Amino acid sequence: MTLRSMTGYARVKDTVSGIDVVVTIKSVNHRGLDLHFYTGPELDPFEAAMRMTLKRHVSRGHIDVRAQLSRSDKTGALAVNGSRLDAYVAAYNQAAARYEVSTPVDLNAAFRIPGILSEAPDLDLSDGFEAPLIALLERALTELNVFREREGSEIGTLLLERSANLERIADEIESCRRGAFSAYQSRLRDRLSDLLAGSAIEPQRIVQEAALLSDKSDIAEEIERLRIHAGQIRDLLKTGDEVGKKLDFLLQEMNRETNTILSKTNGLGGHGLRITELAVGARSDIEKIREQSLNLE
Repeated sequence: MTLRSMTGYARVKDTVSGIDVVVTIKSVNHRGLDLHFYTGPELDPFEAAMRMTLKRHVSRGHIDVRAQLSRSDKTGALAVNGSRLDAYVAAYNQAAARYEVSTPVDLNAAFRIPGILSEAPDLDLSDGFEAPLIALLERALTELNVFREREGSEIGTLLLERSANLERIADEIESCRRGAFSAYQSRLRDRLSDLLAGSAIEPQRIVQEAALLSDKSDIAEEIERLRIHAGQIRDLLKTGDEVGKKLDFLLQEMNRETNTILSKTNGLGGHGLRITELAVGARSDIEKIREQSLNLE
């Protein structure tokens, strides 16, 4: 399955039984599937079928579906949106009184304002209208997903670059770890020896305790998990199978690993400073992946 963004747009039109039909679909990101229909009452009998069709093609996103119908012969009656016209007249009269304008409202000008005067199709659609309507909706969804897949591919390329960088960071942290913890263990051993000078504790015991304490500060496991999760992100992006929610989980785990690395390496000197710098960079990449992944289906 190809990666898909949750952002897309499609518009298709056709003539069905003498009726011009325009279907427009717009989608943006959302945690689940949130469908909204903006259609006239004449399409109410077909909404359930339209909803089922959408669910077959889209799994996540806030989806706005609009359908406009008009007679091909343009013989439909005209309808005035009374509330909009009233609002226009009230606003005009208020402005005229304020600026002392005596010219009355021009209805010709008012009717040119979008939404005040429109065609009222007054259509009686038969059951046979459903099949061509759904076919037109399928066309719109195909166009929508082409848009979403194109953007999803671009996002996927960026995320693959970030995940590869995270793997490189994990490798470099591992290189720094070897030098850092060898030096840390040596310093800890010397400090314990100074603190316990003159005591009855055997030097070998001091060495063992120093090794034990330094092991508690080791970050080998965190590095390995960071590397594994970065590889899982790469594999997930290549499958393209509804990656959004799975990515969110992996990124939470990676954030946990980098935070642990930062807390464990505090005070390790020069090597520790480099590890801190790398871990902060990893956290930045993780956040950028998270921001981009929010728009993936």
